Amino acid sequence: MKIRKILNNNAVIVTDNNEEKIAIGSGLGFNKQKNDVINAQKIEKLFVLRENEKLQQLLLRIPEEHFILSEDIIMHAEEQLGTELSEHIRVQLADHISFAIEREQNGIQLKNALLREIKVLYRQEFDIGLWAIERIKNVIGVEMPVDEAAFIALYVHTMKVQGGDIHETVRQTTIVQTMVKRIKEYLNIRMDEADISYERLVTHLQFALTRAKHQNSHVMDRDMFEMIKHKYGVSYQCARQLAEEASRSYNIHLPEEELGYITLHIERLRTH
Repeated sequence: MKIRKILNNNAVIVTDNNEEKIAIGSGLGFNKQKNDVINAQKIEKLFVLRENEKLQQLLLRIPEEHFILSEDIIMHAEEQLGTELSEHIRVQLADHISFAIEREQNGIQLKNALLREIKVLYRQEFDIGLWAIERIKNVIGVEMPVDEAAFIALYVHTMKVQGGDIHETVRQTTIVQTMVKRIKEYLNIRMDEADISYERLVTHLQFALTRAKHQNSHVMDRDMFEMIKHKYGVSYQCARQLAEEASRSYNIHLPEEELGYITLHIERLRTH
């Protein structure tokens, strides 16, 4: 396997079986020159170049330690989740982490408006995000805010889904946040984020949106739905408003059966 181009000390473009690939490994490019043969056993990651032109550009643009940190986070995430993450978003995560580190070094901190919802909806990914910011602190001495753990959690969650779209993940989480805000306003209550009822509500709203997207709703007995609708009138009207706003603002249509389940979650919050 011969080197065609050196990107940095840990990344080189090689020719392998008449195909150009990006090889990544500790010290692969150190003191090397074009046409040098490299030890395949030192290669930690190998990417087909024609599918990773953006990765090549990224490796030329960001510090190599930032890319290695990103790879460390991906490796940790795969171990924790027990699954291989999608290659499609690898460049986006590395670019995000590098930019986040630069912002922090320049004293610029971004608040994550979805922090509370992310902690509930993507708990395992959020724990990975917490590990990630601790790793960044230990490796390069940059202390990131907890908001960054939530940003990383969104990327990790998206990477779990083949062809996942982080913009869709953010959109859905934002809709859940808006729905929770409307419930607070309608009922004039405060919500304890540590309360299991709050967690159940947020989680259910997320799955309700997913089911609506795929036109796959919970099935509820009609008599049961009518009983819930009349017994918990205040909570049902609140759920009804959520559905109307979801339809009006996001073109998401929640079926009546789904409103029955949402009503139960709202009632639990309202009366406890």
